[in-house]
Amino acid sequence: MENNLNITNGDSAIPAMKEAGVQGDFLPWRDVLHDGPVPADLPLEKLSRSRAQFIIDQGWGDPKAINESFVQRDETLCRYRNYSKVILWFEHDLYDQLQILQILDWFSDNPPEETKLTIICTEQYLGMATPDQMKGLLRFEEIITEEHLSLAKKAWAAFRSPLPIRWQRLLEEDTSILPFLRGAILRLLQEYPDCKSGLSRTASIALDIISKGEKKPGKVFGCYQETEERRFMGDSSFWDILNKLLESNPPLLELSTGTQLSSPPGPEPVLSITAAGNAVLAGERSWLDITELDRWVGGVYLTPTNIWCWNAESHRLSCTSDSNGHV
Repeated sequence: MENNLNITNGDSAIPAMKEAGVQGDFLPWRDVLHDGPVPADLPLEKLSRSRAQFIIDQGWGDPKAINESFVQRDETLCRYRNYSKVILWFEHDLYDQLQILQILDWFSDNPPEETKLTIICTEQYLGMATPDQMKGLLRFEEIITEEHLSLAKKAWAAFRSPLPIRWQRLLEEDTSILPFLRGAILRLLQEYPDCKSGLSRTASIALDIISKGEKKPGKVFGCYQETEERRFMGDSSFWDILNKLLESNPPLLELSTGTQLSSPPGPEPVLSITAAGNAVLAGERSWLDITELDRWVGGVYLTPTNIWCWNAESHRLSCTSDSNGHV
C-alpha cells in the first residue's frame, strides 16, 4: 500500500476517492477562505484559530467540533514527513484555488525534503466525480516545483494583505504555472462592492434573480449557481449575503416569515425585492449609501472608512478611505 497523504478541498470527494482505490490517508481542508478574515502575519496555528472562530460566529457548526477539526487538520499536515508522497487534489474554482495557495505557501516554509509533493487540479468537480472519473484524474498528476511554491507564496501574501491592490496586480503577472489562479483572482475582485451599485457580483446576481420572480431561497441559490463559470460558493455563504440585503436600512429584500434566512432555510420563506432593492438594481442608488459596510475579503477589512470598489469596466479597484488613502 502506498504511503500517501491525499489533501483535498472537503469531505465530499473522499468516498469516491476510496472507492476508486486511491491509496493512503485523506486530509480535507474544508475552510471557506473567500469568506471572513484571513489577516496577514499569523502563523498557521493562530490563523486556524481565527478561521475557526469566524465559522463558529457564523453559526455554521458545533464550536467544539469546528475547533477540533482545525487542530486535527493542522496536526496531520505537520506530520507530512511521515508520508512518501503528498498529493493535492483540487478544483479550478475560487474556493479551491485559495486553499491551494495556503497549502503551498506553508510548504514553501516547510520544505518537503524526502517527501514527494504533487498536485492534481482540473475542471472536474471532485465531489461530483464517479470512482472511474477519479481514477482518470491520476493522469493529470504533476510534480510541484519551486516555481509553484514561489507563485503561491506571493499570491497568498497578496490575498492576506490589507491593501488589495497587491492581489489585483497579480493579473499583470504570469500565473500560468497555476493555470486556474488568474480566474480566481478576478472572481475574488468581483466580490468587492461595485463602484456603481455598491453590490458584490454575487449580491447583484441574487437581487436580479429575485427581481425577475424567483422567490424560494433554495431556487434562488440554484439559479445563482448557474451563473458561475466556476462554482465555488456554498449555500451558507449565500444565505449570509442575502441576510445582509435583508438587514440594511432600508432593506433591499423582504422575507415572508421571520427576518433572517437560516441554514438551510425552511420550506416556507418567500423572498421579495423592495423599492430600495429595485432602485439599487436600476443604478439609482448605491447600497453603500444604505448599509454600513463591515466585511472582510482576505486581509482587507471593508468599513465605511475603508471602502474598496471594483470597476467592472476597467477591471480595477479604487479606494475611498480616511485611513489608508489612495494607493
